[in-house]
Amino acid sequence: MSIHVIGVDAYALGWVGVELRDGAFGRAMLASTLYEIVAGSSGAAVIGVDIPLGMLPDRWRAADTLAADQLGPRRSSIFRVPPRAVWQEGDFAAANRLCRELTGAGLSRQSWALRPKLLEANAIWERHPGLLFEAHPEVSFRQMAGEPLAYAKKTWTGQARRRQLLAKHGIVLPDQLGPAGQAPPDDILDAAAVAWSAHRMATGAAQSHPSPPEENNGARIAIWY
Repeated sequence: MSIHVIGVDAYALGWVGVELRDGAFGRAMLASTLYEIVAGSSGAAVIGVDIPLGMLPDRWRAADTLAADQLGPRRSSIFRVPPRAVWQEGDFAAANRLCRELTGAGLSRQSWALRPKLLEANAIWERHPGLLFEAHPEVSFRQMAGEPLAYAKKTWTGQARRRQLLAKHGIVLPDQLGPAGQAPPDDILDAAAVAWSAHRMATGAAQSHPSPPEENNGARIAIWY
């Protein structure tokens, strides 16, 4: 039976997904909501998502610190995820204040900007246990390369290196992606890297930060790669 997985990355206009079948490129897709991708994913064993899944009640997550420590010059691509209550505040000022009260450190506006997508993804994750798994493309690329990548994903050299790594691991991205080709190239590459980790999840080869995952109310919180 074919192993069908999807890797999904959030981008400015919604979500971009890359589908793999038996580890090879199948298709790319765009959607305005993550739910659209999940609803159209019939038969997918795993959907990997580049968005934090799971929050702790009163502290930062170990997953983010451990993953960042492995990324060298790319560590800034990972942001620390504050406690659940912070995301339930209605505006940035209140969220930042509560974050300081709970953790001793503030919340970045960049993190807060992800709130709608983060809440959407976590609602699906909680509703469909075992379908969505959190992955991070830079962690995935580091695993493929055996070292942190030297060049950022928005540079020509960085994108060439990432596409080369994907091809080396069986994911050859075509030049023509149909409507999905409208997405920024770094988001396509990120979705493909997350799909690679999703395939590893489906085949039992994936590792995680932390290992074992943190547990909270029965949920396992980790970045998988």
